[in-house]
Amino acid sequence: MSDPASFVVVTGGPGSGKSTLIDAPEEAGFARSVEAGRAVIQDQVAIDGPALPWRDPDAFAEAMLSLEMRSHHAARALPGPVMFDRGVPDVIGYLRMLGRTVPPHMDRAARHFRYARLVFVAPPWPAIFTQDAERKQDFDEAVRTFEAMVSTWRDYGYDLCMLPLAPVAERVRFVRGVLARQDPLAGGTPAG
Repeated sequence: MSDPASFVVVTGGPGSGKSTLIDAPEEAGFARSVEAGRAVIQDQVAIDGPALPWRDPDAFAEAMLSLEMRSHHAARALPGPVMFDRGVPDVIGYLRMLGRTVPPHMDRAARHFRYARLVFVAPPWPAIFTQDAERKQDFDEAVRTFEAMVSTWRDYGYDLCMLPLAPVAERVRFVRGVLARQDPLAGGTPAG
């Protein structure tokens, strides 16, 4: 059973290599979560649903929040550490980036569902940024998303570690090296 202090988050803007890094589970040796935003978009497109960022950003945020909380619960049953492709504070960062009001229940969720104190951040990387069926943002919006995520995670009491702009194998080695130097019991405490 995993402790939230071993829940390692990778956040940042879209198209910065987060999922590619997390998709290397055999090399990295971690269990993983799925990215809520992409999963919600895929499901909502399949049913022509309303909870899409280009139709109803608030409904999209609520759907992401539900999936992030479920992922957090499910991770407790996995052997640790568990890599998270974003986390609950990312939902708040998304709303902040759009200039929308963050509902009180989302703030409570970010304070309740905690992760390891050290959060890895994938910075904007023009060389690998692409758009696809789920990622409709342009690079400028990716930069704004990155900035909102950095600010939001810091506001919730997390320490941030920028990933190098490097191939995935080098990023995996970097993450493993940083985690090997961390005290796993240092994170997971509520922000004051």
